[in-house]
Amino acid sequence: MAIITLTTDFGEKDYFAGAVKGAIYSELSDVRIVDISHSVAPFHISEAAYIIKNAYKSFPKGSIHIIGIDSELTPENKHLAVKLDEHYFICANNGILSLLASEIKPEKIVEINIHGKIETNFPVLDVFVKVACHLARGGTLEVIGKSVSEIKYLKQFEPIVNSDKNQIIGHVIYIDNYGNVITNISRKLFDNVGKGRDFSIKARSVKFDEIHETYSHAINFNVEKDQRKEEDGKKLAVFNSAGYIELAIYKSNPTTVGSASTLFGLENRDTVTINFE
Repeated sequence: MAIITLTTDFGEKDYFAGAVKGAIYSELSDVRIVDISHSVAPFHISEAAYIIKNAYKSFPKGSIHIIGIDSELTPENKHLAVKLDEHYFICANNGILSLLASEIKPEKIVEINIHGKIETNFPVLDVFVKVACHLARGGTLEVIGKSVSEIKYLKQFEPIVNSDKNQIIGHVIYIDNYGNVITNISRKLFDNVGKGRDFSIKARSVKFDEIHETYSHAINFNVEKDQRKEEDGKKLAVFNSAGYIELAIYKSNPTTVGSASTLFGLENRDTVTINFE
């Protein structure tokens, strides 16, 4: 049974996500539809890329992933269908593919050319659904588009390593539901540049000189709970489950004790710098 996932900025209030699901079921009644997220910030390409990049690997090979972010067709925003890492992705050529394919080269990319069948100004519903169902039936990419090699590339989201190899300058790429701040500095890059040296991480006025393996690793459980100086609300840096450096507050709650984003004053695209000694 084919699996089609949805990652969009549609939110939960409007009818858009429901309409897309209904259109898929109208074509393929036995397909499985999985919502990865409909809460991506509007038109936020890097946020969507972070979510889908770290979610798709948990799905079986051959799964089809619709990405409904900034999908309106324009001369500068064509539609693509891509085979990458034995998965299929349907998205606009707005730079998101370059973020998904930063480590794995796509096996095939086609520019979708079935737009003569568009009925509304809702391309995810009219175009992406048709492509996804075609692939779910076992159809090939060549039928729905022409092969292309050039895609829009978003280089500004890559971390920068200085010429002396003692500094990494990265950026905030995502803020999760807990208000934790995820950077685009991967553990692999940190290890390759740092080579075990001492370091300091700075983001605005907050500094860290240690990166924990887990959130609870920052807490000294050998000390009695009522004698610990910090627990809830402790600031920490951690290698998160996606393999990126994350700045967090232990057991944060954005509505009560605050979060890393609010307490550190960090937002998307803010700079995070690591200096090695």
